[in-house]
Parts: sequence; C-alpha cells; structure tokens
Amino acid sequence: MFKKLNILDEKEKKLRASNEDVTFPLSKEEKQLMYDMLEYLHKSQIEKYASKYNLRPGMGLAGPQVGVNKRFFVVCHEEYEGEFKYYIVINPKIISTSEEMIYAYGGEGCLSVNREVEGIVPRHARITMECYDEEGNLIKLRAREELAIAFQHEFDHLNGILFTDRINKKDPYHDAENMREI
Repeated sequence: MFKKLNILDEKEKKLRASNEDVTFPLSKEEKQLMYDMLEYLHKSQIEKYASKYNLRPGMGLAGPQVGVNKRFFVVCHEEYEGEFKYYIVINPKIISTSEEMIYAYGGEGCLSVNREVEGIVPRHARITMECYDEEGNLIKLRAREELAIAFQHEFDHLNGILFTDRINKKDPYHDAENMREI
C-alpha cells in the first residue's frame, strides 16, 4: 500500500540542523523509509499516480526532508521515458567535480519549498561521489547533467542548505552567461 510521506516545509528547523552519519547495519525501519521515499518519488513522476495521490513531482528526497537528521538521500531518475533508475546514497562525500558549471532550465524546485523561486542555481556538470548503499557497501557514483544537479541538490540538504540559498539574492541570474543551461 502506498504511503504518502510527511515532507517538511522550508520553515522547519530540522531542515537546517546538522545531520549524523548513518550507522550500519540499517534497521528494517530505516530501509523501509528509504524504499517508501523512492516509491513516493517514482509515483510523483507518473501523472496518473501524481494526480490520484495529489503529489508534486520530485526526483530526490533527503532524510532531513522527512524529519530524519541523518546523512542519506534517495533519487528516482527517469533515464528514458518510463524507465527509472533508483539511487540510495548513504554518508556521501563528493570526491571530484567538473570545472564546467550548469544550471537547470526553468530553475530548480524542491519538495520542501512550496513556492515559485526565480533564479539559477550554479551546479557542476559532472560529479563523482563515494557513498554507501543500503547494505553498507562502499560505492562510487558518477553523475552528469540532470542527475548531477539532483545529487548536488540532495547533498546540500545533508548540510542544511536549500537551493534558494545558492541563488544570488541581488541578481538571481548572475553569471548565467558563463554556465550552460540544461
């Protein structure tokens, strides 16, 4: 049965709190939460479910967004139409980034930010992360373009940063000419 999650709003202090490393092995409840988060994201990207359950489309969710101040996030990425890839990312560290900077056409959104936000968020076009999977195996993930943006966005949540913090307040489109729009 589908479980609608309680996603915290940007005003909640838990979104800005420090987050602890996840310890292994994961409890059944921790694994289930991660799977529930992925299911939520998957359904939010399919119109019939998004409409049925009144879901805003989302690609990623971090622990702090569901009230768990631990260093993990999940991403559900539609690689090809109707084909999804799922990522469970635990205790991540960004180990390399590209020099090339990009930003999302139309700006970024966030399931914790329930308003329109003007401006661009500078992101690296490619990143490599070291992290753990749900079984505690150390893995390396490489991402580019849209997936790299999602990883960086969710990684920010683990450090108490919202995408709105990365937009230049005086000039929301600052330096756009030096970045590639995707």
